[in-house]
Amino acid sequence: MNPGTLALTALVGAVASGLNAVAGGGSLISFPFLTVGLHVDSLQANATNTVSLWPGSLAGGVGFGSHLKSTFHHLVQLALPTALGALAGAWALLHTGKALFDLLVPALIALAVVALWFQPAVRRFALKHHAKPRPLVGLGLQFLVALYGGYFGAGMGMMMLGAFALTMDADIHAMNAVKNWLGTIINLVAAIYFLGSGVVQVPIALTLILGSVVGGFVGAKLSQKVDSEKLRVAICIYGACMAAFYAYRAFAK
Repeated sequence: MNPGTLALTALVGAVASGLNAVAGGGSLISFPFLTVGLHVDSLQANATNTVSLWPGSLAGGVGFGSHLKSTFHHLVQLALPTALGALAGAWALLHTGKALFDLLVPALIALAVVALWFQPAVRRFALKHHAKPRPLVGLGLQFLVALYGGYFGAGMGMMMLGAFALTMDADIHAMNAVKNWLGTIINLVAAIYFLGSGVVQVPIALTLILGSVVGGFVGAKLSQKVDSEKLRVAICIYGACMAAFYAYRAFAK
């Protein structure tokens, strides 16, 4: 890559990681950039994207560190099902095949958009009805979210927040703290599996990582100040456009 492309790739990593920390949906920026902007094979782009964004999740977790005390026990409880789900999702991705994955991408992006759009409604419902499922339900929901995260990842943060709204008695910043640390586990476990399988575009991933670390930490700090609701709506609109684009590209062949 030339210097201009390197700089743009790092910037995309920063923006994607920052969005993940603020409102979620960062992969809706980085995945299209890899496939359309850099012409990376879709399956390799997904694996590369996962590898590149886990340091940003870690930085975001550090940025929310002061809010983790009240929910740390949830992090401990959910760590194992998160790791197992991520490993299962990563395995499933590499056993899907590129042709089928290309057909699934529009639906996966649409699922991410739906999760992001309805996340506030899920939280309001949980608060109104004092929904508190048994711990096993929370573990099962987190396994499924991690399975999705290891397979594709876009929107998994919103899915986690939606599940947390049903299982945690905490404010949004405390839930974001748990979300970022569990997101780190998902992306790290999947990243190790993908790297071992040789499907990652390592130079691109390293460039994205440079930006994602900065973006994740800054995004965590900004999320406590900016209007994340407006940003959430904007990402949903953009994500819907991306779902339509990938659907057209997949079915117009």
